[in-house]
Amino acid sequence: EADTSHLLTKHEKTYVQQVVCTFLYYARAVDPTMLTPLSAIATDKANPTENTLNKVKQFLDYAATHPDAIVTYKPSNMVLAVHSDASYLSEKNARSRAGGHFFLSSDNKDPENNGAVLNVSQIIKSVVASAAEAKLGALFMNAREAAPIRKTLEELGHPQPRTPVQTDNSTAHGLVNNRIQPKRLKAMDMKYHWLRCRDAQGQFRFYWMPGNKILADYWTKHFSAKHHREMRPTFLTNVQVLRALRASLKKDPPTF
Repeated sequence: EADTSHLLTKHEKTYVQQVVCTFLYYARAVDPTMLTPLSAIATDKANPTENTLNKVKQFLDYAATHPDAIVTYKPSNMVLAVHSDASYLSEKNARSRAGGHFFLSSDNKDPENNGAVLNVSQIIKSVVASAAEAKLGALFMNAREAAPIRKTLEELGHPQPRTPVQTDNSTAHGLVNNRIQPKRLKAMDMKYHWLRCRDAQGQFRFYWMPGNKILADYWTKHFSAKHHREMRPTFLTNVQVLRALRASLKKDPPTF
């Protein structure tokens, strides 16, 4: 629904912008669970309203509830893997949101999850005509982010096979793998043909998995508090591990 609440004062507007800019750096570097609400708030920071300020306060409550965020990385073969997803018409002005989860794993059929090296939560600028086009747009955005990461890993001495990119939409999967007639893609944005080009060059391996196995889904929607509590240990170090770490440090403090 349209936001009819009053606009904020100049001081309150600056406050909203400061919160977004400060926590965006923290979310990109340490706690990616904050990316989706920050992205939603950022769309209103040019002309924030009272509802925007309420969202900011709710977000700060979440940040205060979870003051410690640690990402745990497991040993891997340094093969980049990507989970890609999108939510259709989930943002205002008939926009959709794309989400991505990038991590380093092994070259398996379905790579095992690891600590994230990058997470994406962005609104797709164009108004897409279907859920399949939203998923295809998310694949494009995530593959575009993965291309320079592949190159960086190769220059660091880690040869990259076809980067596995997971999606849960069979139509988008069929389009990028040339299993659906090309004329089906004519009604969609022409830039999505780039995915077929990179697939032909052997840079990406697009594969399908059910929606409950797509970790990128977390960055495409606004979920309930219960879902956040359930999913937070998937992406960040479990609270019990943090408590055990604090207890061990108090018992045997490090010496330098």
